[in-house]
Amino acid sequence: MAASLKLSLFIFPLSFFFSHVLFASSLSPPPPPPQTTSLDISSSLKQAEDILSLDPPSFKPFATSQSQLLHSNSSSPPACVFSIPLHSRASLHKTDHTDYKALVVSRLHRDSARFHSLTTKLLLALNGVQKSQILPYELSTPIISGTSLGSGEYFSRVGVGRPGTILYGSRFRKQCSSLDVSSCDSGKCLYHVLYGDGSYTMGEFVTETLSFGNSGEVNNFALGCGQYNTGLFAGAAGLLGLGRGSLSLTSQIKATSSSYCLVDRDSASSSTLDFNSGLPADSVIAPVIRNQKVDTFYYVRLTGFSVGGQPVQLPSGLFDMDHSGNGGVMLDCGTAITRLQTQAYNALRDAFVKLAQDLPITSGVALFDTCYDFSSMSEVSVPTVSFRFGSGRSLDLPAKNYLVPVDSEVTFCLAFALTSSSLSIIGNVQQQGIRVSFDLANNKVGFSPFKC
Repeated sequence: MAASLKLSLFIFPLSFFFSHVLFASSLSPPPPPPQTTSLDISSSLKQAEDILSLDPPSFKPFATSQSQLLHSNSSSPPACVFSIPLHSRASLHKTDHTDYKALVVSRLHRDSARFHSLTTKLLLALNGVQKSQILPYELSTPIISGTSLGSGEYFSRVGVGRPGTILYGSRFRKQCSSLDVSSCDSGKCLYHVLYGDGSYTMGEFVTETLSFGNSGEVNNFALGCGQYNTGLFAGAAGLLGLGRGSLSLTSQIKATSSSYCLVDRDSASSSTLDFNSGLPADSVIAPVIRNQKVDTFYYVRLTGFSVGGQPVQLPSGLFDMDHSGNGGVMLDCGTAITRLQTQAYNALRDAFVKLAQDLPITSGVALFDTCYDFSSMSEVSVPTVSFRFGSGRSLDLPAKNYLVPVDSEVTFCLAFALTSSSLSIIGNVQQQGIRVSFDLANNKVGFSPFKC
């Protein structure tokens, strides 16, 4: 404020000049010191070292419960809370890397391919390409996926089928009509799904029993049994669709809510993927927005950021979606690193660098251009980073969700990346340790830290 006062003081005595300056200064106290939080460097490095030598356990088939049974074609509301374990990739698949930096670069390479595939599908859809050519991932997240696939970062298990219960013919004729590309051959419904990145799956569209471990099971669940698969689908056990489409898991079980909590990618622990469990009372609520051009994805109304407790200056409406479906902020747990459009990224990075000027900076790594050398530290105070939503609420991120180790030499990088696209995506690194709960009936999402 003081800098904006135009004081024509040169015509007054010197004593008045001093008193006037002191008065003006009293109206503009110095800004408060930036808010900081602690980054546990030693703990992050120990976790990184352990994940390189982790020998994942083998998993036995799980038992199913007969106490909770839901028919997916029932008109009655859901009565069951379904919950299944959710694991990080590293806890299930032993890495081939002996060097942590090589593991990180491999992850970033997978993530770049994922981001490219997602934005390609979205761009084609917005340009009017037939939906059948680019059927999106429901919620854009591979929850079940073969670890040889190279794209999935979080995995779960469901049971499919019982002996002799695969159904063909008229029993699924109604669901078959919901497919983008389908045909009938010898009484079997065939499907063909082609993604924007060239991945495809072809096979038979069937109804089966889907079981959620001890949580229960769903009868007459419609799914594709892929027989010819390439790209994304090659070697995959499957994908769980969690979006808004009529054939998604959430739609077929008539879920009123769904939630997940992603453990740290270097953690051997697990969390859960839940349905019909509601939003935790302490959730930071944000509005969910529909893209009328591609209604499968979830968009959130993000208005900006705070760094060190101070709002980052951004043009109003920078994250708004236009009438053509371009722009906006997608919430995606399949993408790892949050992508921000150019103006937003530069503003966030510059605000962080300014407040972290006492930290030893070093060269960038891969898609990260802001990195620090913490080799002489076991713990460090860093500026806080928060997401600000259209609800007026803010989500404070743990330091480990935006400063991540990239090698064994104690290099940590700011875990955001630049994109030339108008679309921004909040990825899973920023979501780690936070339960993300979708209220499907009321179009809102809740974020609850420390609820894994």
